[in-house]
Amino acid sequence: MVAAAYLDALNPEQRRAVEHGVGPRGAPGTPLLVIAGAGSGKTNTLAHRVAHLVAQGADPRRILLLTFSRRAAAEMTRRVERIAAQALGLKGAMADALPWAGTFHAIGARLIRDYAETIGLDPQFTIHDREDSADLMNLARHEAGLSKTAKRFPTKGTCVAIYSRAVNAEAPLEQVLGQSFPWCAGWTTELRALFAAYVEAKQRQNVLDYDDLLLYWAQMAAEPAIASDLTARFDHVLVDEYQDTNRLQASILLALKPDGRGVTVVGDDAQSIYSFRAATVRNILDFPRSFSPPAEMVTLDRNYRSTQAVLAAANAVIELSEERFTKNLRSERTEGFRPRLVSVRDEADQARYVADAVLENREAGDLLKSQAVLFRTSSHSAPLELELARRNIPFVKFGGLKFLDAAHVKDLLALLRFAENPRDRVAGFRAMQLIAGVGPSSASKTLDAIGAAAQPIAALAETAAPPRSAADWSGFVETMTAIAGGAAGWPAELGLARRWYQPHLERIHDDAAVRAIDLVQLEQIASGYPSRERFLTELTLDPPDSTSDRSGPPQLDEDYLILSTIHSAKGQEWRSVFVLNGVDGCMPSDLGVGSSAEIEEERRLLYVAMTRAKDDLRIILPQRFFTHQQSAYGDRHVYAARTRFITAAMLDRFELCSWPPAVAGAQRAAAPAARVDIGARMRAMWR
Repeated sequence: MVAAAYLDALNPEQRRAVEHGVGPRGAPGTPLLVIAGAGSGKTNTLAHRVAHLVAQGADPRRILLLTFSRRAAAEMTRRVERIAAQALGLKGAMADALPWAGTFHAIGARLIRDYAETIGLDPQFTIHDREDSADLMNLARHEAGLSKTAKRFPTKGTCVAIYSRAVNAEAPLEQVLGQSFPWCAGWTTELRALFAAYVEAKQRQNVLDYDDLLLYWAQMAAEPAIASDLTARFDHVLVDEYQDTNRLQASILLALKPDGRGVTVVGDDAQSIYSFRAATVRNILDFPRSFSPPAEMVTLDRNYRSTQAVLAAANAVIELSEERFTKNLRSERTEGFRPRLVSVRDEADQARYVADAVLENREAGDLLKSQAVLFRTSSHSAPLELELARRNIPFVKFGGLKFLDAAHVKDLLALLRFAENPRDRVAGFRAMQLIAGVGPSSASKTLDAIGAAAQPIAALAETAAPPRSAADWSGFVETMTAIAGGAAGWPAELGLARRWYQPHLERIHDDAAVRAIDLVQLEQIASGYPSRERFLTELTLDPPDSTSDRSGPPQLDEDYLILSTIHSAKGQEWRSVFVLNGVDGCMPSDLGVGSSAEIEEERRLLYVAMTRAKDDLRIILPQRFFTHQQSAYGDRHVYAARTRFITAAMLDRFELCSWPPAVAGAQRAAAPAARVDIGARMRAMWR
């Protein structure tokens, strides 16, 4: 059948997932859970399902596709457009036809703006990133007198983390403190009052934080009139990486489609590793029972990435999970050798072994980029980084600063946010203090003066210049008035802000020339957005990487080794993978063994690391390593046992080896001819 030729490349399980419950003209069917194992073609399957819905007559404008990054949404949209064009036989038939594809937070922001006036919110609200949220929390903390307590009160970052977990986990504050922040449990009353003050401050300033983008959405879905309108907007709701959702996101999904019709979620319970972000594996494990009748389940277990030898070892590790969907990955790639468990003496030998092996692979024709070194915690790679630098092996370590963390970028964005929403106190506070002579006190007084005005920007123009601000103040007011007025248009408004900021950039930063490149890049990025509001919203929710805040000079090498935490490696793949510190205390982390749920997540972390490898997997086992715990004797060595997740019964799936290998024919050094009775000397010491 010609109409279904676009499905011919799918395997039977993928095709079953794609075609499930699609009624006439793409009408929504019963809920579907797709358990997609590592390397099983999850993205391709989900893209085909969306395209199939469109090919069968579903309106793409009524399809909601939720992903966990904007890049994932863009990639999914491109695939859907290509597949749908093939299915419909019309080139460009789906161009820009999936308007509701994006992250939970980005879609939440759009819906909140749509309903802003209905829920009593000014549509011109701005969105705080985590650092801005922490600054506002600190202001509330200071005003409540909690910055000068007799006993240590949680820092602003910890307060934001507690607040965020309580919101996203939909858990009582006492439970969050007891389980995740036990050292803060004595401050329950004060924290509750602080969070109330923080919420009131956000509402006064017309700002939302990341958590609000979900919380407001969930609260809207709880209102019958709004809920019915939200439900009617979308015929189909599809969610990628469902194992990484938190309880608040699951509540939103169930409120959107209480009967489950048209709902498809895709994920892998064995790759649920983000509990530190309040994600819970329970969402995917309990999904089939969330509806009546239960959701249909399709399992994708054919792996297109790894050899069967790698999968046999990974399957053995995950089989011991206490609770999981039964799934054993299989591959048609039967060639290849077993994964290696490599015993080394210590962390220094571990670093030398990895460097040797990486160079050996390179000599055999493998690019450095096709090799990755994974680790549980960022600090675990420190000895290796020194060894790589000593040997002049270029590398890139994942997990560096994001674009919005760079001070100069935050400065420029503060100017735009303040113009967009003059009641945003954090943005105004930062923007005003860019002016020489304007300190916290002057900025605060000015913000107080304009905060109550009906037209804050107009009030700013009428406010007296702070003392010692000289002529810079008038230029600041003129720039803010011009940007807020919108006469220059977008993105020329960013150019106005950048030109005003340039002399301040040169005064504040010694490396202004390098940082200025970021600001030019920011202006180029801005040209891709239709308005200042869309630019600020989407850049905050999904920032690109910075160019000037990398550690060290830019790499000139075209090829480089990948270093990455396991969390950052999820979704990636390499021909060769080295896993550092495969020993108890590191994997599982000695901080991650407080409960059975934490231990199970540590097991899944090892599974995720192992399933990144296509052909060559090596888990390194240092016999001893330094621990930097404080003691009377300073740093000390501890001796390590192989990770508990690789049991003796699994060892036949691995090749056991040690490094450096024993040299054939080597002899022990001859013992001294004279015998010395050290024991007698020791006894004599106490006589």
